Amino acid sequence: MNTPLIIVQRELDILKKYLHESVLTDFNKKNLLSELASAQIVEEHELPCDVISLNAVVHVQERQSKQSFVFQIVSPAAADVRKNKVSVLAPIAIALLGYRKGSTAQWEMPGGVQEFEILKVTRIDLQQAVDG
Repeated sequence: MNTPLIIVQRELDILKKYLHESVLTDFNKKNLLSELASAQIVEEHELPCDVISLNAVVHVQERQSKQSFVFQIVSPAAADVRKNKVSVLAPIAIALLGYRKGSTAQWEMPGGVQEFEILKVTRIDLQQAVDG
């Protein structure tokens, strides 16, 4: 069983806005509501380094296919698929925000429910994100 999400207020606000403004499947809406209800909200400086957040580089593996993905979660304006930069509002980013390395997240995609295992999280501070 996964531990509760650990999230900063800014990202909690993003998820709540997404929840109310997006058309989600019943599965995804139920999951997100449940996760947000039990989420641990922390200050930015208290966020553990292995928690997925804005600007984090994430290594995940889809459990059934064993396909691995590496991408950075960025603001919508910085998103660029060619550079593996995924918008924080993309379904995969919404599904993973607040999870830690070693956790699994389920999200319903067009092909059905997929389960992702978080293999590695590298948090990049804001200055590195601006410079890099």
